[in-house]
Amino acid sequence: MLFSKKRFMLGAAVALLSATTVFAQEDDDNLQPLRTHSLYMPYIDQDLQNRWFDFGGDALINTNRHVRLTQDMPSQSGWLWSRLPLEVSNFQIEFEFAVGGKGDNLFGDGFAVWLTKERAEPGPVFGSRDHFEGLGIFFDTYENGRSPHTFPYVLAMMGDGRTKYDNDNDGSNNKLGGCESNFRGRTETTKGRLTYSRDTSSLNLKIQTQFWDQWDDCFTLQDIKLPELPYLGFTAHTGEVHDNHDIVSVTTSTMVKAPQLLGHTRNTAPPPSSKSGLGWYLKFLAISGVFVGVVAVAYNMSKKSNDMKRF
Repeated sequence: MLFSKKRFMLGAAVALLSATTVFAQEDDDNLQPLRTHSLYMPYIDQDLQNRWFDFGGDALINTNRHVRLTQDMPSQSGWLWSRLPLEVSNFQIEFEFAVGGKGDNLFGDGFAVWLTKERAEPGPVFGSRDHFEGLGIFFDTYENGRSPHTFPYVLAMMGDGRTKYDNDNDGSNNKLGGCESNFRGRTETTKGRLTYSRDTSSLNLKIQTQFWDQWDDCFTLQDIKLPELPYLGFTAHTGEVHDNHDIVSVTTSTMVKAPQLLGHTRNTAPPPSSKSGLGWYLKFLAISGVFVGVVAVAYNMSKKSNDMKRF
């Protein structure tokens, strides 16, 4: 009987550890893939089209690698837009991208991610129209004016349909949030993860530039209201300076429950650092502590039972 009780206690400890691990991963269970706003290789069908996205301008498709919005050439402009608007209230968009070229000192200009009322209207703002209505996130690699931060830089702007993008000052007068991020010319996979909740009016951007699944906060915005039915877009342009701007994949998911995005706008986040992996290590220690605690309780109960039998 004592042997069976030990097995029971050990089983309970393992079960509790498993439950704790599942709890730590429950965010993945909150996501449901949204095929209408996701894009993967080979990107096009036998008719050289995509059911859910349109391509245009100078964009080129390599079915084994990426959608190249611009080549490493001057005066390029390309775009990629969803055909349907996003009709869900809470969603997450994870996009893999690559920016780079032959230039060592002079390169540009960058690319943009859009959630706007308009779609597929080429223009001067990273390849899309000015005076837009909705959200623009600019992955800017070229400094036009004097800035208090280094480049590359990621900047968020909410357009009301009337406000002009402050191109001469790299959007500094339009800035809601931003961060420095060394995303250009990386050999590692570079990704962005945009999370939005209409229920809580909050938006968060994380960026991966160094290690797989290591995400660094770029900014969190509160009191953000996107258009009711925004289109998802990616655009890029080059001028006298240039780069390859590639979109490798787009994974959009609807969230069953709205996320709790705490904090206010972060405008000065440092470049990605390997220190962010410390959080996962601390979580592991916490889970291990729970496991050790349960095993200790099981051992003490078994010892008391054994002592009573000897008595």
